[in-house]
Amino acid sequence: VLFSWVWGFSLGMEKLVARPYKRPNALCRLICFPWAGGGTSQFAQWGKLFSSSIEVSSIRLPGRESRVKEPFAKDVTTIVNEITSVLLKEFQEKPFAFFGHSFGSYISFAVALHLKEQYGLEPIHLFVSGAHAPHSEALLPIKSISICDAADEDVLTHLQILGGTPSEFLQHEDIKKHLILTFKEDLRVLQTFSFEKAERNIPFSCDITCFNGSEDKPHDLEAWHDLTSGDISFYKLPGGHFYLLEPSNEIFLTKHITRCIENAGL
Repeated sequence: VLFSWVWGFSLGMEKLVARPYKRPNALCRLICFPWAGGGTSQFAQWGKLFSSSIEVSSIRLPGRESRVKEPFAKDVTTIVNEITSVLLKEFQEKPFAFFGHSFGSYISFAVALHLKEQYGLEPIHLFVSGAHAPHSEALLPIKSISICDAADEDVLTHLQILGGTPSEFLQHEDIKKHLILTFKEDLRVLQTFSFEKAERNIPFSCDITCFNGSEDKPHDLEAWHDLTSGDISFYKLPGGHFYLLEPSNEIFLTKHITRCIENAGL
């Protein structure tokens, strides 16, 4: 029975997490949450940019990469429950931090909130990028988009304007179709996300750092102040929504994240 549990657990881990640079002796785990339509390739490679004190994992949601045959998640709760059930033991055994970009910021926040409310666990640091605060009214327009009416061509144009998609992906009809579908499904999931901030209830005590591209549309970042009793800092880096793919920005991010984690007094 134990063997089948361990086997099932490791299969769950293989499915959900990409971790090419394993560091069992690391002091802290950094869990990265990709953007809408995204996979693990970018963040999984961050592992080699960090010092040996930090082990990097990237979350792989159903419907993409090695999980392409699985149905897409229908809502945020399903995603949060899967991540929690697979990674809870890891969250309990050593300190962890979250980094999320865009859609990934909201998912990382939802996971962090669930861990805090259900298990009294929280990240030592929450790094959010290219996203509004989760209780901001600025999120409402996203929730009102009618996804089933959105034409593939419009979605494609939107993706091209945002950037972040390798142009060779868009040359292949099958890859392009799947990318559009994945983006729509992630947007549908985001529309199921809701967070109402209760009066006088500050959910976190960890520090939060918000990153944004200087050319990206402004995000409502100030409202993140309501969500923690810890410190909040804001950084604008040169570039648009996908500023973080620029090698110089990637270096800044990884150095800054390292400094924050190492200064957390682990």
